[in-house]
Amino acid sequence: MNRNSLFVAMAWLVATGWGYSQELISNIPYMEDGHPRHVLDVYLSPDLAKDSKRPVVFWIHGGGWQVGDKADVAIKPKFFNENGAIFVACNYRLLPEVTMEELVRDVAQAMAWTHQHIADYGGDPNRILVGGHSAGAQLAALLCTDERYLKDVGVPFQSLRGCIPVDGDTYDIPKIIMTAELRQMIYGGDQPTFGHRQKFGNDPRKHVEFSAVTHIGKGKGIPPFLILYFSGNPDTTAQARRLEVSLQEAEVPVAVLGAPNTNHSQLNNDLGQSDDPATQAVVRFLKELNVAK
Repeated sequence: MNRNSLFVAMAWLVATGWGYSQELISNIPYMEDGHPRHVLDVYLSPDLAKDSKRPVVFWIHGGGWQVGDKADVAIKPKFFNENGAIFVACNYRLLPEVTMEELVRDVAQAMAWTHQHIADYGGDPNRILVGGHSAGAQLAALLCTDERYLKDVGVPFQSLRGCIPVDGDTYDIPKIIMTAELRQMIYGGDQPTFGHRQKFGNDPRKHVEFSAVTHIGKGKGIPPFLILYFSGNPDTTAQARRLEVSLQEAEVPVAVLGAPNTNHSQLNNDLGQSDDPATQAVVRFLKELNVAK
């Protein structure tokens, strides 16, 4: 049994044996004649009326832009479904097979499919929240601040209602590159052969372009942000605060939670647990946006 088949089987067990009813429509192509990774999954309550106009959570997986899969969503689909939202998770092509720009445009294409078709599943194309973990956090923040990617695929920037980046370290890419290289200069050791500098094109101009903080400005219609991070990691802490200050200066609503008793992976996997502080912050965020059930 391959990984996707196993995940579908697990979803079926949740739906039939664990007291929660949920429908998973998997591997929907979002581009004609596309790559095998040009697919996404839609999670929804099976009794959802097609004219429900539920808010939509569009989730981008992590994995350093090199690995990862749309199935790596833990209990988030169940949590967001229970809170009245449809959950969409997308795959995208990975480095080094494609450039970073192509990778970002893949995610924008997945968003375009969602905007064009989610009404067929009971979703509201004009109430989309974008979230992601780690590398997915960088992609989520970029799509929600640099309107050009969505404009190019016909998605109105105004359709974005919120952004939830989780423990990203690349909202300001020049700073994270300088931090890593300064540490190496002081403490020694080898630089990674395919580190941030290379992943983002090894061109300083590209590093700036792929940084969400570059594109934040007043009056752009940037949606409210909830920034979640593991407070024990100095890099994600600094990057979260950098993003927070940039949004505040542009008068974009922003809430921030640094979770101490967790780690990079656990913070993401625990989202949806009722006693989890980050989950509780998400619930408050949804209510403030008037999109919670």
